[in-house]
Amino acid sequence: MTATTHVEFNEKTEGIEAAKAFAGAIHGKTIIVTGVNRGGIGFTTAEAFVGILITYLKFGLHMLMEIQASQSPAHLIITGRNQTKLLESIEIMRKQFPAVDYRSLKLDLSSQRAVKSSAAEVLSWSDIPTIDIVVNNAGVMYLPERILSEDGIEMHFATNHIGHFLFTCSIMPKLLEAARNSPIKGATRIVNVSSLSPTVASMRWSDINFDKKNKYLPTEEQPMYDLHRAWGEAGDLEEKSYLPLEGYSQSKVANVLFGIAANKRLYNKHGILSLAVHPGIIKTELVRNMRQHTIDAVQAFADNGSISYKTAGAGAATSIVAALDPKLECGETINGKENYGAYLIDCQISDRANSSSVSSTEAEKLWNLSEGLSKERFAW
Repeated sequence: MTATTHVEFNEKTEGIEAAKAFAGAIHGKTIIVTGVNRGGIGFTTAEAFVGILITYLKFGLHMLMEIQASQSPAHLIITGRNQTKLLESIEIMRKQFPAVDYRSLKLDLSSQRAVKSSAAEVLSWSDIPTIDIVVNNAGVMYLPERILSEDGIEMHFATNHIGHFLFTCSIMPKLLEAARNSPIKGATRIVNVSSLSPTVASMRWSDINFDKKNKYLPTEEQPMYDLHRAWGEAGDLEEKSYLPLEGYSQSKVANVLFGIAANKRLYNKHGILSLAVHPGIIKTELVRNMRQHTIDAVQAFADNGSISYKTAGAGAATSIVAALDPKLECGETINGKENYGAYLIDCQISDRANSSSVSSTEAEKLWNLSEGLSKERFAW
């Protein structure tokens, strides 16, 4: 049965603490973290991967030299849309630990053309033949109005899911090579940073782009109207087509289903494991698109204790556990729920996701849809 190594880890566990517990799984690896800037959990996630090495500095130069000598070359690749912010993040980490080979990669996940170009750049790096861990962390949230990407896809779905799907699948040759070189099944991993949405939302299969009024959707696809009202949405929501939280939530459900479909293709055959996580609620730049009535509603949740905020470092911890914990493996059906272990909250396996959010059937529907929208077919 899939499990975690450290049952004592929880919502207060910091990313660097989690990384320290699995230090041996980091040494010598090549790691990609998408969506890195100083103000987000992408940065604290990247920092945690190298932060465990920083802790050795306190033992003096001799110990540091021994640690460095024991490592094969390691690479940390961080991606984002803003090259200046990427370089700023690298400089901060490099000052603390200069031995890592840091790479920046400009990646606009909203554009399939740009994603393919960035993936081709990664594949061209002859000095980085393998990729061991991919943390798909980047995302957009709560766009006030419906926006379609240049590929004609609703922007949350285009960026948070399709972009990561296409990027990860396009660089798969280097993950496959890492898995071939690893003696441990499941050590090569894909981590998709989701949210709490899979516990309350589902896919809008009949209307991915939010063209139809909500009242015309099948009952099982209609939004939870009371939830949206609690988030500050007003008016007759059944008459609306697009709701910001619904757009975001659909993409976050897709993050979980993507991992499940990837496991079907990659885990038993190639030894690559994919998991999804809810990082927690953290004050970051992700909420920059929220309108004031939504900000006020979220603040009310915090004031009445309905939600609690994590530190930025704690926001990285569940991703670190998903990326490194050797006890985690491909899920099974428990108590009628499929794919146990596919979704983690607060550094532990969670069974809180809706059955549709962890359904193998739903995952296959998403994979087929994603290949269709990206006009690519992937088989390994």
